[in-house]
Amino acid sequence: MADATTEMSPSTSYGQFVVDVLARTTRTSGRIDQRVLRRSLGLASSYLITDVTMNAEEGMSTWRAGFNRLVDVMVALHAREELEVETVSTASQACSECWSVAGSWREMDDCREGVKAIATRLKGLLDANGKTYHGQAIYAPY
Repeated sequence: MADATTEMSPSTSYGQFVVDVLARTTRTSGRIDQRVLRRSLGLASSYLITDVTMNAEEGMSTWRAGFNRLVDVMVALHAREELEVETVSTASQACSECWSVAGSWREMDDCREGVKAIATRLKGLLDANGKTYHGQAIYAPY
């Protein structure tokens, strides 16, 4: 009979996924493809579940590292005035989804603090009214 530990799948890491995707996209084009950025943001809630459930000790930190790296890229694009409204909206939706996921399991309650910190960073990119980006409405959960 095989050892149970050899049959387990390796844990996921949103942080490593994001590094790999960003490296691949910039290596081929020399710039950030915001479609790829949006797809990566759209996976945040799935990675929150898999990172935390597959690696209870480090899962939240790997997930948070990945999401924060994506926000770092968004901040840089914003500073260069290249950030697209659709990307901001996708990030807002990802935060909302992660908030819901984190609230669905008692074991993930601490993850809500991570979501809140990321949402606060994103809010800093918005127009003064906190509801638009460059005058255009973004995703809002309510």
